[in-house]
Amino acid sequence: MTTLTGALALALLASTVQSEAPPPPRCAVELLVLGVAQDGGAPQMGNPDDPAWADPSLRRLATSLAVVDRPHDARYLFEATPDMREQLQRLDEFAPSTGEGPGLDGIFLTHGHIGHYTGLMYLGFESMGAQGVPVYAMPSMAAFLFSNGPWDQLVRLGNIVLEDLQADEPSVVGSLTVTPFEVPHRQEYTEVVGFRIDGPDRSALFLPDIDSWEEWDVWGDVEDGAPGMIEQALASVDVAYIDATFFANGEIPGRDMSGFPHPFITHSMTRFADLPDEEKAKIRFIHFNHTNPVRFPDAPERQQVFEAGFGLADEGERYCLGD
Repeated sequence: MTTLTGALALALLASTVQSEAPPPPRCAVELLVLGVAQDGGAPQMGNPDDPAWADPSLRRLATSLAVVDRPHDARYLFEATPDMREQLQRLDEFAPSTGEGPGLDGIFLTHGHIGHYTGLMYLGFESMGAQGVPVYAMPSMAAFLFSNGPWDQLVRLGNIVLEDLQADEPSVVGSLTVTPFEVPHRQEYTEVVGFRIDGPDRSALFLPDIDSWEEWDVWGDVEDGAPGMIEQALASVDVAYIDATFFANGEIPGRDMSGFPHPFITHSMTRFADLPDEEKAKIRFIHFNHTNPVRFPDAPERQQVFEAGFGLADEGERYCLGD
């Protein structure tokens, strides 16, 4: 299976969810996008005029990735979102589990905001009653789950088993090596990380939430003239799913959004404008707020992203990490 580079990347960047092109053949280790929206999904509660209420094709689930590891008969989730029920069903349709329960060999959590971990509730006895699902979490994220209800009940009843992660320390699971790295973002309860996901042949970056690229540069003590932290990360992987919560200041009427803790897509495109085309083509913006116009297939802002050489993640898209 070919990678998401070169001509294939440019073709995919111009595609939409409604593309009728036949799917590529499955590969041995494959990433699947299960959701692209911000924590509350789209349409979001309290927004009755959103056209997605009347048009289900415009609905988007909270941001989540899955990786199917066929050589090890394993499946992994990145994030346990409030939409986890439907996302697990989509994963089952794509790559049916051969085991009992949810058929998940690991769930990797980035942090303790509601769109990223609350789907764990469906593993409890009120719902699936799963047993022994490994949940990979950083120290304060694990401590939060262990010490606070109702999540501590999942631990006590054995629905989940907490597996410790440490920043910048790789964890090998099946065909994958998963490495968390800390980033600046609101830390009311837990630290916040992104993940580098290395398959047998190719690698992916998953960074759905960050305050700003510039704050990360400060964290990384980047010297003047050196590539920033995000540029270094992009150069080291083959595809990158990165924070694009908002398109631009002004998309929420009546509010000055300049201090919002996310990089606008317009700012990211400006920052990355001088990158080589092959580096731009790696980027798959993700984690769209319900106000972000790029979630609509016919939005001019969506075309603006494509014309600048970048991509937008779509639910159901696949990327081969190992043939």
